[in-house]
Amino acid sequence: MAEAPKSLDEVRVRIDAVDDELLRLLDERAGLARAVAEAKRAATVGLPPSFGLRPARETQVIRRLLARPHPGASPSLIVRLWREVMGESLKSQGPFSVAVFGGRDPSRMADLARMRFGAAPSLTMVDSPEAAIAAAKTLGGVGVLPLDGVAPWARLLAEPSLRAFAILPCLSVWGAPIALAVAAVEVEPSGADQTLWITDAAMPVDRIVDALARLGLAASLLADGGGLRLFALPGYVQANDARLKDAPGRLTGVIGAAPTPFDL
Repeated sequence: MAEAPKSLDEVRVRIDAVDDELLRLLDERAGLARAVAEAKRAATVGLPPSFGLRPARETQVIRRLLARPHPGASPSLIVRLWREVMGESLKSQGPFSVAVFGGRDPSRMADLARMRFGAAPSLTMVDSPEAAIAAAKTLGGVGVLPLDGVAPWARLLAEPSLRAFAILPCLSVWGAPIALAVAAVEVEPSGADQTLWITDAAMPVDRIVDALARLGLAASLLADGGGLRLFALPGYVQANDARLKDAPGRLTGVIGAAPTPFDL
């Protein structure tokens, strides 16, 4: 026989018990994150301070969780919750701040930055891409640049210390890509990535895509502005990949790589 439905009071009691357990586990995880931070500091005594952000590792953690059964929790809830937890953990390891150049839609850009990095880091809206890039070059700094406008992302070609490591938003159900996150961090493959490549080739987009396909590289246009185009190349393609030597354009370059959206 089917189990009789629980009363509202019984459900609320169970919710309270689950909340208590969630708090206990979050507190335990925060303690483990502090232990990781202490171990990293001990292992780097005498070395210059570095930013603890590891985009590929964060991505792999969230992908593993999304691959587990979760009939009651939506992917959006899981991603938002773990981004908050990871942001708090990263903040415990040292400086962590985000500078956002809002472009044509500052409020949307600010919302996406918070969804990606959580409430832990300080968030500042800046009035130029140069300001966001300058902030990204500071210890613990992240810059957020729009994909629209006069190609603010193109400035990364002249910033070898910075890499684009994320496309915002990270879920396709949250909308089309509108921004890049950049920082002075190492970008490693996460297992499902898209490489970010710029070219000044003036030919039509479909001809650029065809030329790349002949070199064994799939491509899709992400942004177009200021005589430059930003393409996403599926996979993790390194800047010195021999195929890119024959790619269209005189001014070209890989500016980073970003994980594919979690729901694709």
